[in-house]
Amino acid sequence: MTDSDALFGALETFCDAVPRDRCRVERIAGFDLFVREGVPGHPFYARPALGAPAGTAADIAAVRARQRELGLPEAFEWVDETTPGLIEPARAAGLAVQLAPLMVLTTDAPPPVRIPVGATLRLLDPDDETFAADLAASAAVADLAFADGGTAVGAAGPAERDETTGTLDADRVAAEAELIRTGRHVRALAESPQGLEGAEALRGVVAAGSAGRVGPVAEVVGVGTLPVARRRGLGLAVTATVVRAVLAAGVRVVFLSADNEDVAALYARLGFTRIGTSCIAEPA
Repeated sequence: MTDSDALFGALETFCDAVPRDRCRVERIAGFDLFVREGVPGHPFYARPALGAPAGTAADIAAVRARQRELGLPEAFEWVDETTPGLIEPARAAGLAVQLAPLMVLTTDAPPPVRIPVGATLRLLDPDDETFAADLAASAAVADLAFADGGTAVGAAGPAERDETTGTLDADRVAAEAELIRTGRHVRALAESPQGLEGAEALRGVVAAGSAGRVGPVAEVVGVGTLPVARRRGLGLAVTATVVRAVLAAGVRVVFLSADNEDVAALYARLGFTRIGTSCIAEPA
């Protein structure tokens, strides 16, 4: 087995394992459909079963019919290098396929990242009395960031974050606390209690991100910066904080999927290198 084979195999095993402690798995036409049960949170997706060949448009249609029946998003994820030949059937089945740069950390640790004066970084601690509020604010920042994708400065700021922030269900907070305590999740945020230098109105949580871990592999996910606070290094600083935390916990492989080439160029500054393509498919 070559190093490349071993790496892609480790990533595939990770992606298959992540949902299994929170989901029921239904095998449909060579796909595993992950159906979240008991633990609150975002719904999962379908992906090719481990070792399965690329499915057909008819296979994908069968999975989509089951997703609709269950009231789930018609979402699919896979790695092109692991399951080649699935992009065109997905498109033929009526799905739009996002091709996201798949990147792996190829340095021992990310280099230092300069952050604006007035900003602080910290890991979320489930034993802090602010944990539920931190989690809710982080979710609001991520929602605003992904609704206005890219790296350009946007309009949404603290007011929109505060309007978007809701009170999270107690079960969801408890579930996330358990994931952090058991080392399966790491969450970090950047905040500015008094406002950033030259932008005093930028107070509160301004960036957030997380990583999920299974054994020696961790995936960085959900990194987002409040759109009005972009181009200040906050997202990279959050990413570096999360990466250092999982490396300190014994993780040996850290990977992520960048939204696009511009975002990938930013992650390259932290020592991430593109190795392939992550595919995310949803109805066109």
